[in-house]
Amino acid sequence: MPRTILTVDDSPSMRALLRHALVGEGYTVAAAEDGVDALARIDEAAPDLVITDINMPRMDGFGLIAAVRQTERWCHVPILVLSTEFSDEKKARARSAGATGWIVKPFDPTKLSSAVRRVLI
Repeated sequence: MPRTILTVDDSPSMRALLRHALVGEGYTVAAAEDGVDALARIDEAAPDLVITDINMPRMDGFGLIAAVRQTERWCHVPILVLSTEFSDEKKARARSAGATGWIVKPFDPTKLSSAVRRVLI
């Protein structure tokens, strides 16, 4: 049974790039445009992994990570941050919120695939 990944990014083109890269690796992909949308979709999507941007309208990635970590059903799901941000302060903030790992945009599909496999084991 294919694993499901919920991608969360306010950029339609980034959601399309992620979908293409992940579906090509055999994953099922559900997409959301920001944290509010992701929380509305998470139960139906039932993800094995969440990949989220940081800078989004309505609810940013930090808020989404914290909300997922406070939800009993999803608190153990790995969360990868995919962002143009790469400061140590932002990475530390994401880790303290509960992020599992960090990938810098633009992403390399091979590195993305490797990071996904690492956290889904």
